[in-house]
Amino acid sequence: MDAQLIAFTGVAAGMVALPGADFTVVVRNALASRTAGLATALGVAGGLLVHTALAVAGLAAVLVTLPVLFRTVQLLGGAYVLYLGISALYALRRRNGRSGQSEEGTADDGAGRPAPREFGRALRQGFLTNALNPKAPVLFLSLLPQFVPHGQPPLPRTLLLAVVVVVLALIWFPAVALLVDRLGRWLRRPRTARVVEGGSGVALTGLGLALVTGPLLR
Repeated sequence: MDAQLIAFTGVAAGMVALPGADFTVVVRNALASRTAGLATALGVAGGLLVHTALAVAGLAAVLVTLPVLFRTVQLLGGAYVLYLGISALYALRRRNGRSGQSEEGTADDGAGRPAPREFGRALRQGFLTNALNPKAPVLFLSLLPQFVPHGQPPLPRTLLLAVVVVVLALIWFPAVALLVDRLGRWLRRPRTARVVEGGSGVALTGLGLALVTGPLLR
C-alpha cells in the first residue's frame, strides 16, 4: 500500500470537508431542492478541478508569487461571496415581509425541482464560489508537493493527487446536499428555513467581508 497516498487522502478529506463558503452555498441551495443542491455540489467540484489543474500546471506558483494578481483573485472571490450573502439576507427579508402564508402552506415550498435555468444558476454559484477562492492556490501549492515521493516524476503523482481531491469533493458535497434534502421536511419549515437562510447569509457575508477587507492571504 502507498502510505503517502493514504495519508494524503486523509488530509485532503479533512480539507474538503472543512466548512466554508462552498459548504454554506451547497446547504443553502439544497434547501431549495435536491437538484439545486446537487448542481451546486457539482459546481463546487468543478471549481476545485480548476485549482488542482492550476497546481499541476504550476500556474498556482505564479499566482502566489504575484501579489497584485493574487490580490485581484482575493477581491473577486470576496466580492462574489459577499454578493451571495447579501442576496440571501435580502431574500430572507422579502420572505419575512410576505403575508398570508401559513406554516402549513409553505412547509414544502422548496421541494420542487428547479427549472433548467435554476439548475444552471446553482451550478454556476457552486463553481464560482470555489474557483474564486483565493486560499485554494496556496493550499494546493503547499500540500501537493509534500506527498510526491523523492525520486518520482512529479507530474504523474501530482495528477493522481489532484484526482483524489476532486473525487473526494464529488463524494462529500453531493452527500451534504442529499442529507439536507433528506432532512428537508424539517429544514423547510418556515421558521427553520428562516434560521438556516439567515445563518447562511450572515456566514457568507462575513466570509466575503473578511476576504475583501482583510490582508493579503499569503
